[in-house]
Amino acid sequence: MYDPRDSKLFIKSRFARRGIYWLPNLFTIVALFAGFYAIVQAMSGRFEQAAIAIFVAMVFDGLDGRVARLTRTQSAFGAELDSLSDMVSFGVAPALVVYVWALKDFASMKGIGMLGPWLSTKLGWIAAFVYCACAALRLARFNTTLDVADKRFFQGLPSPAAACLIAGLVWAMNEYQIKGADVRWLAWALTVFAGLTMVTNLKFYSGKDINLRKSVPFSVVVAIAMGMIFLIAFFNTLPEMLFILFAAYGCSGYVIWLWDTIKSRSDTLPPPATP
Repeated sequence: MYDPRDSKLFIKSRFARRGIYWLPNLFTIVALFAGFYAIVQAMSGRFEQAAIAIFVAMVFDGLDGRVARLTRTQSAFGAELDSLSDMVSFGVAPALVVYVWALKDFASMKGIGMLGPWLSTKLGWIAAFVYCACAALRLARFNTTLDVADKRFFQGLPSPAAACLIAGLVWAMNEYQIKGADVRWLAWALTVFAGLTMVTNLKFYSGKDINLRKSVPFSVVVAIAMGMIFLIAFFNTLPEMLFILFAAYGCSGYVIWLWDTIKSRSDTLPPPATP
């Protein structure tokens, strides 16, 4: 007779025997801490530190998977921990940061009363929840389609890019001493845009087809060098550069979709009639 406790004991004993790979999971824990730190700093009103923490979380989130593949320490435990860390760092943290920074109270704006007292006081958290829910849906879809998806493209805007888009806005506005209340409509629109773009079927380039061991043309090396020089020269405008970079990446999916649509229509057109 089948006893479900037997399978649980087997899984438990196997997990205890194999243990946990500490190196890639250490990077994941650091990313999780950065997301938690961003929430704490936003609650304390230190929005610049909160935005920087989200970018730090993105860096360590990108490193944990690469470290696991390089050291051959991939595991189901690491994949689940990474997914939970992403939800905190790129789902909950950006939503709370932008909510406390700009979306907290729409009712104080003149002229918004026409929307009704109930809606005017809840526009902010509605946008924040839309982003948070879309991030959860995006991560769930990514985990279930990981084996069949095209590695060259992401389906929908990746949650780290969406989080950095919002964090970039907060950081860039803070550099110019612009308060969130002054750009709350921009923050609201960008939050909803980032959230809905995560759950679309648009294609976003992933960069996973880049092979670092493969030779590249000399022009590519020159372009990389020029990019590094440009980054060093304009390092003082790093927040603005990061915001523009992730805003361009967030729009790239729509550009690819438009290009594919135009290309498919041109391919279906009948050839011109010969005289």
